[in-house]
Amino acid sequence: STKSSALCSLITAFYFNNDFNNKVNFSIKSQLEAPLDSFVRRHIGPNENQITSMLQQLNNNNNNNNNNKQSCLKEFISLPIPESLLMKNDLILTKNTETKEGNLRGEFELLKELKLILSENKVYRSYIGTGYYGCIVPPVILRNIMENPAWYTPYTPYQAEISQGRLESLLNFQTMVSDLTGLSWSNASLLDEATAAAEAMSMCLNGCKNNESLNFFVSDDIHPQTIGVIKTRAEPLNINVIVGKVENFDFEQTHLFGAIVQYPNTNGEIIDYSQFVSKSKKFNVLTICATDLLALTLIKSPGEIGFDIAIGSAQRFGVPMGYGGPHAAFLSCSDSNLVRKMPGRIVGVSKDSRGKPGLRLTLQTREQHIRRDKATSNICTAQALLANMAAMYAVYHGPKGLFNIAQRIHHLIRLFAQNLEKQLGFTILTRNYFDTIKIRSNHVSSETIYNFLLSNQINVRLFKNSNSELDAIGISFDETCSLEDVEHLYSLFARIIGNNNNNNYKNKNLDFNLIENESNENKFQRKTSYLTHPIFNSYHSETEMLRYIFRLHSKDIGLVTSMIPLGSCTMKLNATSEMIPVTWPESNLHPFVPIDQAKGFAKIINDLEINLAEITGFAKVSLQPNAGSQGEYAGLMVIREYFKAKNQLNRNICLIPASAHGTNPASAAMCGMDIVVTKCLDNGYLDIEDLKQKINLHSDRICALMVTYPSTFGIFEDQIQQVCQMIHQAGGLVYMDGANMNAMVGLCRPGDLGADVCHLNLHKTFAIPHGGGGPGIGPIGVASHLAPYLPSHPLISNVGGSNAIGPVSAAPWGSASILSIVWVYIHLMGSQGLRSASQIAVLNANYMADRLKQYYSIKFTNEKGYVAHEFIIDLRPLSESGVTAEDVAKRLMDYNFHAPTMSWPVAGTLMIEPTESESKEELDRLCDALISIRSEIAEIEQGKQDKNNNVLKGAPHTADMVCSDNWNKSYSREKAAYPLNWVRANKFWPSVGRVDNVAGDRNLVCSCPPLESYQ
Repeated sequence: STKSSALCSLITAFYFNNDFNNKVNFSIKSQLEAPLDSFVRRHIGPNENQITSMLQQLNNNNNNNNNNKQSCLKEFISLPIPESLLMKNDLILTKNTETKEGNLRGEFELLKELKLILSENKVYRSYIGTGYYGCIVPPVILRNIMENPAWYTPYTPYQAEISQGRLESLLNFQTMVSDLTGLSWSNASLLDEATAAAEAMSMCLNGCKNNESLNFFVSDDIHPQTIGVIKTRAEPLNINVIVGKVENFDFEQTHLFGAIVQYPNTNGEIIDYSQFVSKSKKFNVLTICATDLLALTLIKSPGEIGFDIAIGSAQRFGVPMGYGGPHAAFLSCSDSNLVRKMPGRIVGVSKDSRGKPGLRLTLQTREQHIRRDKATSNICTAQALLANMAAMYAVYHGPKGLFNIAQRIHHLIRLFAQNLEKQLGFTILTRNYFDTIKIRSNHVSSETIYNFLLSNQINVRLFKNSNSELDAIGISFDETCSLEDVEHLYSLFARIIGNNNNNNYKNKNLDFNLIENESNENKFQRKTSYLTHPIFNSYHSETEMLRYIFRLHSKDIGLVTSMIPLGSCTMKLNATSEMIPVTWPESNLHPFVPIDQAKGFAKIINDLEINLAEITGFAKVSLQPNAGSQGEYAGLMVIREYFKAKNQLNRNICLIPASAHGTNPASAAMCGMDIVVTKCLDNGYLDIEDLKQKINLHSDRICALMVTYPSTFGIFEDQIQQVCQMIHQAGGLVYMDGANMNAMVGLCRPGDLGADVCHLNLHKTFAIPHGGGGPGIGPIGVASHLAPYLPSHPLISNVGGSNAIGPVSAAPWGSASILSIVWVYIHLMGSQGLRSASQIAVLNANYMADRLKQYYSIKFTNEKGYVAHEFIIDLRPLSESGVTAEDVAKRLMDYNFHAPTMSWPVAGTLMIEPTESESKEELDRLCDALISIRSEIAEIEQGKQDKNNNVLKGAPHTADMVCSDNWNKSYSREKAAYPLNWVRANKFWPSVGRVDNVAGDRNLVCSCPPLESYQ
């Protein structure tokens, strides 16, 4: 063809004609270097024609108002967003985002670059322990859960009927924790071990009979990061943390409300706490046991000893260390009174509409958006994906497999310890141990040993003491350790002694007789059974395990099924290219390795901090908070520390709009602040007059205003800058909740609007998947005057500001292993792509609102009739039909959809957020479903269907219902199952009927029921 000939001539000239080459070299080179495809096009759902079509529909339906006409996205975006707030320039991101020719990098190219960066990490052999351990992730779990979008793209299982798979897995997790800790009740995971300890402290404060006491005892031999987080949490609540030795504590002299110990402790020692616990009970002190699930397969459970609460991390149950996270923590307790004060999510057993077992999140009156300022915790989700991995690890190995893993680790550390002591002359400071020993030499300093091992690419823990002679080395073994590892490590210790004492030591070999002759009797030995339920004794072949995993995820709706239009949740695409690096071996570092071993992570972290600061308009960013709730808490604590440094602790009032998410007042309460609620107008806007009155009333006490922007009602309020100025003039600071940042990136910035601090939900705006209820990351950006107070860490220096608050998470950079997801997202999207994503998110919402406004009342819009990136449809005007928001939510399941956010932020409504990743076809399918449901409601209104026996009240409909010989409905089976023709093509069948919430709360069952109950 003519084009082919021209191309051949061009290529020939390129290689053989220097003059021609000089003229065309730049254009050819730039074309050849440009990626063949754009990630932006892959990430954003609507194509150019669909964007044009949606804009045209908005034009046609806008009452012919010429002032609101728009021909392109740039013109459109000034209608929902006040033009005065829009950025005038593009974001200036770090140079890695583009090639030197200015092209965005392609996915393949960027992953190659990231591989090179992460290869700068040094993956040494780590025996550091301190709560983090190497483990073997069973490949069947790695590939089919951790790397499977059917598991990592669903949301928190609020809609129980389409979440039965992961609810069952989380129930397995709870059963596993309850069995191993010997305590009756467990939650479905928390963020990390240190924050779980802090949550347990609050639980004790609210559950203890010694309400007059604010003293809390912390054993000095628990992990240092746990002590750090406990102290951070305690300070604003005026809790007096007493760090000391268990054996020296006098209960009569000092009254406590609670106490925490570690079992085995941070030195590896297994201590008999029975007398301590017995004394605690005499003085009505609640006791917490920080423990290790794998150790509990061999040693007595906390429940046997008498502890009230157990906490810890399930990381070593098949979850990579990942430079600190994410990992699933656990919390269990002894009685039903305490469980009602337990933070986090709890999965419980109830029944469905036909009396069959159905799982759900139980005790829903505990939800923070109901308790608000009365809440004792701001946790709303946790680490569901990682809890599911840990649960499946236990299911796959079973009790015998876990016992064998633990016993092997114990035998290896015994072999190593006995040979160190009896052949090489080391002093073993830990006498009763599971997997960790603390050692010292009389011949060589601990620092010398540490540095020698480091030079041989071995990481151990160095216990520093003010007297260097009391320094010691800590060594922890884990599941990945082999006999070869022990022999190699022993040989290095023999060389150390040989080089400093007697060369004969160099040739010493391990003596296996040293442990073969030891007695197996141990007063700490566990004699009670665990994991006896059939679920932990049935799936030990990979074939059976694979089928079980797939059977569970087939019961759930994730983004692999259809869009998830949850308002305020931003269920956008989690691209495969973003997910791939998470499981690279270069990312699997211990969080406390020397900094020079994590240079790759350092580059990623530094690059992200710079880009997130640019995106938000702030001076500094901390990536430590490992959830949005932790970001809220950290941001408010930074503000509190700022006023503390100015000697203005009288400023303790936090103003919070009535529309705020429930975690806002919960976070403020945890920071010791008094909450004053400000009103909203009927149109959803902040009530400026009420705000003025509250400011005048409390001017000298105002610490902060917490405000979400765009608002939780789904509108960009034009007075946001005025609001920030009012707070600043009163001497307070502005905390902006970044939950809705997906409508702002590249368009406007919190810092420019007047905010002093803002948290981001990287699991929303920046593409980290929700994982069925976690993980997440909630970094905070702060203005320059707050930068000195960013959170620190007790084990890693140079983290946080110069006058830092204490740590808010166990690891210095929180959930570091999933930061690469955000890094890839930002660099593949680039400045213009990020802006386009925000524009399309807003366009999609306005397109859907425009289609649906003929059928439902759109609760809030701005003065021009536009919404932000989400909108609320009001079902209360339909109340005469007897139909509720819950009925519509359940009926949507029959149309293959997850329901929008139900009855929040306004009761009796649904809030819809489509995100930028959904195509126009998918938006239309959801609109068609809602329009069809409106016609079904009309049939009730017109008397064609009974108010109590209709297709909405009967929803959702399972295959079992529809195929049953007993069909007593007033509507057809076809109408129940296939309400629209396109549903037939890929029908999703809920596995249970509507779950009875009340029955589950009245009859609390939070562990696996017997299998016959499902028959």
